[in-house]
Amino acid sequence: MALAAKFEIEYLQYLGADGAPVAELPEAFRDPAALLPLFKQMLFVRVFDGKAIALQRTGKLGTYAACLGHEATHVGIGASMGEDDVFAPSYREYGAQFMRGVQPREVLMYWGGDERGNDFSGMKQDYPWCVPISTQCLMAAGAALSMKLQKKNGVAVACCGDGGSSKTDFYAALNSAGAYKLPLVLCVINNGWAISVPRSAQTGAETLAQKGLAGGLHCLQVDGNDLIAVLEAMRRATVRARSGEGGSVIEFMTYRLHDHTTADDARRYRDEAEVKDAWTRDPIPRLRTYLTAQGVWDDAQEKAWAEECAKKVDVEINAYLETPVQPVEAMFDYLYADMPADVQAHRAAVLAQEGR
Repeated sequence: MALAAKFEIEYLQYLGADGAPVAELPEAFRDPAALLPLFKQMLFVRVFDGKAIALQRTGKLGTYAACLGHEATHVGIGASMGEDDVFAPSYREYGAQFMRGVQPREVLMYWGGDERGNDFSGMKQDYPWCVPISTQCLMAAGAALSMKLQKKNGVAVACCGDGGSSKTDFYAALNSAGAYKLPLVLCVINNGWAISVPRSAQTGAETLAQKGLAGGLHCLQVDGNDLIAVLEAMRRATVRARSGEGGSVIEFMTYRLHDHTTADDARRYRDEAEVKDAWTRDPIPRLRTYLTAQGVWDDAQEKAWAEECAKKVDVEINAYLETPVQPVEAMFDYLYADMPADVQAHRAAVLAQEGR
């Protein structure tokens, strides 16, 4: 039988769930001391995430999308990007955004209903949070095309979930990247669930990474709970993109250890044993064990850093809580250059109801 084509999907993993190396580490990430700032950032993200959930539970924050269990993937993606790159997040990649200069208080403002949080600090070319599923992939493809036409050396990176990889927006983005050989990296963060829909019910594809093959992109599947594997996968993809070799689809295998958002109750659809098993692959204990074995981290350092993280997050929370609330007319005044008559009438009615 003649074959028209044959494909394989490489899987990257360097640290096992117990923190012990399972393969020779990439040369770029063999110095354990170089991983320390990223590990500390992972710990910071986890403290922030926990305090944000507590804020929501006490009525001081709106619905919030937790990132518990995603820290290695998110921080690794952010750490792999340069100042001239463009990031198009979905709505929970805080670890990546913190690496790119977004302030935690801005995340809280956004989830608190204040759109000024979306005008965040850091890389101004980055896109705002995107709640519509996978539309950010098309935005990133457009940014990548712009970079190519302007002969810039940047890379556009977009994140979506496993469910997001089933959207037409995702397929259109990867098809464009393949057709035009764009410097685009599509990061599929496979946490096992598209809200209440399990991975097994979403697609018949053996891997989500292989979806990129249809567009002619380079494809990888990665242990997303292994920071070193995340960094190496992103290094390969960004080097390819900058050298004109085109785009990549990377599937990061991780798990959502919290509910989809604080408006969700995953106990209704997810087995307790599955979640308990996922905790054994938690990215933070894995990297902690490795760094401790390498002699660059210990309990005293972690205790001191945990206290510092708590103080830093409290400063951000206070800044958020002390931010003056916008007047109600702000929700109308920035929608249109020329406000339609029906919107003007709605605005007037709302102000009248407030007694103004």
